[in-house]
Amino acid sequence: MKIDLRFYLSAVLLLALLSALREAPGHADRPKAAPKAPNVVYVLVDEWRAQATGYAGDPNAKTPNLDAMARESVNFSNAVSVLPVCTPHRAALLTGRYPQHTGMFLNDAALPESELTMAEIYRKAGYQTAYIGKWHLDGHGRQSYIPKQRRQGFDYWKVLECTHNYNKSKYFANEDTVAKIWPGYDAYAQTADASAYIQQKAAKKQPFILVLAIGAPHFPHDTAPENMKRKFNAATLQLRKNVPPEMEAEARKEAVGYYAHCAAIDSCIGLLKQAIQKAGITQNTIFVFTSDHGEMLGSHNIHPEAKQRPWDESIKVPFLLHYPAFGANSKKKISVPINTPDILPTLLAICGIQKPATIEGEDLSGLVTGKLKLSDRAALIMNISPFSENFMGKEFRGVRTSRYTYVKSLDGPWLLFDNDEDPYQLNNLVNLPKYKALQDNLEAKLQQQLVALKDTFEPKDYYLKKWGFKVRPKNGEIPYGPGPYPGQYPKSGG
Repeated sequence: MKIDLRFYLSAVLLLALLSALREAPGHADRPKAAPKAPNVVYVLVDEWRAQATGYAGDPNAKTPNLDAMARESVNFSNAVSVLPVCTPHRAALLTGRYPQHTGMFLNDAALPESELTMAEIYRKAGYQTAYIGKWHLDGHGRQSYIPKQRRQGFDYWKVLECTHNYNKSKYFANEDTVAKIWPGYDAYAQTADASAYIQQKAAKKQPFILVLAIGAPHFPHDTAPENMKRKFNAATLQLRKNVPPEMEAEARKEAVGYYAHCAAIDSCIGLLKQAIQKAGITQNTIFVFTSDHGEMLGSHNIHPEAKQRPWDESIKVPFLLHYPAFGANSKKKISVPINTPDILPTLLAICGIQKPATIEGEDLSGLVTGKLKLSDRAALIMNISPFSENFMGKEFRGVRTSRYTYVKSLDGPWLLFDNDEDPYQLNNLVNLPKYKALQDNLEAKLQQQLVALKDTFEPKDYYLKKWGFKVRPKNGEIPYGPGPYPGQYPKSGG
């Protein structure tokens, strides 16, 4: 049979064209395959200051797993907690929004269900969502069951609102309204549960985001595992140079347990890395280690358990991001500050998820990939409603750049430090004529951010009234939760 060559070639070209159209992006019959969504394992600990790791140069720290992770990770060496208190940091992390705009500027407030959160965004993108450990965002009582509608989009759920009893730690599992107790030291048990979750989701090839929120090294420090406490000797610990002699004895006593908690958590990091490797998902998993804020431990003659202060021991936190898929960019140290509201949009960008319009933080993923050329930026820090008693601070607003700290109180300029020349922040340069140009520049950066947030920097009572917090009659320092939420604000701690 004789074949018409022109007809044959036309048919071949037509078939090729139809095939190309079917392969084109957006075609209904055969959509272009999206890159595999990376998993996210986010470890959030409580009160671990940035200085307290081996890789950061702390001679006391016994953190071999974190030190190894730092060598293989992106290290944001100037990660800042926007408001260094437990609840405000967690709210800013989950929403990517600043405390002035969510009302989450003090402990034991309730995150409004109307806020768009990390888990809700990831779940919409097809992720499984899980949260294990300390929540501290519900405001209905620290020991209370949290129903599903107030879990902000997290499905797998083994959580307690807040406890500092790390050896008899309660939690509620999913829909069970009867509290259970984590066996032994809770960080160990929570890590085992997180490891099992990782294995399960990896086997089903489901992308997931897992937040493991460990309560330590938050005080009480003496509840750390005994075998870890034996690794440290109070008499030989090297305190920071800004701990004065009158604070040394108490600081040494507290530091033993603090570093013991850190050592215990470091072992948990090792177990999580093993779980990710065993599941075969290392290359496709973003593994983050960070903290909600630091702890003073006697620095600047401030109570060892205090936070919510503008000094680096309080505001700076470790932030390691391990993601081998970054290739040559997966191991680098970034000194440009990352602030709490920046974390969510940065993670979303890495995962290929569009940033919702509600998010106020900045996507800094380009600093990792090299697409964003930024020599420095000013991270906003604040204290809106100071605690009472030993934790009493004062209202402040300030900025932390890669080199400088500048802070104002309600009385005016308060602190100015050159952190390169003065890493222990012992030499306050504020209002010195020699540094007027620098101070004016930092003041302008601060005002730019406050204007953008419409924050006129008022006394704390202004914000308490604005957000409907009630005040306990016997002590004007202790408010209750806003609106319909009956969350109690404690005398101290977090």
